[in-house]
Amino acid sequence: MVTIRASFRRLVIQRAENCCEYCGLSQLGQAATFHIDHVIPVVAGGSTTADNLALACVSCSLYKGAKQNVEDPETSQTVMIFNPRQQVWREHFYWSGIEVVGLTAMGRATVNTLKLNRAIILAIRAEEKLLGRHPPP
Repeated sequence: MVTIRASFRRLVIQRAENCCEYCGLSQLGQAATFHIDHVIPVVAGGSTTADNLALACVSCSLYKGAKQNVEDPETSQTVMIFNPRQQVWREHFYWSGIEVVGLTAMGRATVNTLKLNRAIILAIRAEEKLLGRHPPP
């Protein structure tokens, strides 16, 4: 297990505006502490540096794991999973109410792999919307 320095943790949380950088869920009001994710996994040579760290809710972190390449469900093409340090969220995804829709092969593959529209997250987003925390900034 890699230890993340407190200064990196603060930087990552602030940079992400307290939201998961994959699904947009606000960390505010959540019981579980969000993970500091190595975008490029340590097992694949990823470093513990600010430019390789992202804030991830527990679900996104666990579904992502050490994956770097995933399959686009529309084309069966293997593509890189979304990298919040290198790609812009709005270029690969958009909000359709409380659902995340992939605009690109990378977006579709990430939505599918991280299960960004499973029933429980949709229920959480609906509640977050009522609390004014959805959609994220």
